[in-house]
Amino acid sequence: MQIHINLSAELESALDRFMRLRHFRTKSEAVRVAIQEGLERASHAGSVSAFQAWRGLALRAPVNPTPRFASDEALWE
Repeated sequence: MQIHINLSAELESALDRFMRLRHFRTKSEAVRVAIQEGLERASHAGSVSAFQAWRGLALRAPVNPTPRFASDEALWE
């Protein structure tokens, strides 16, 4: 599936920060992970359909200071 989105300047800035923190090379990779993590957190909280409730959750997730892999793609190399 392919999705096209328009980001506000604020959301694009947050996405750029998320990419730097998590060492993602592409925005699409960062968006996929943010959505997946947000949905997982929301499902544990019991509110999968409440997008406003999980928007930005990935940015608040603790970052591993010594990741074993630089990116998700490096995991498979």
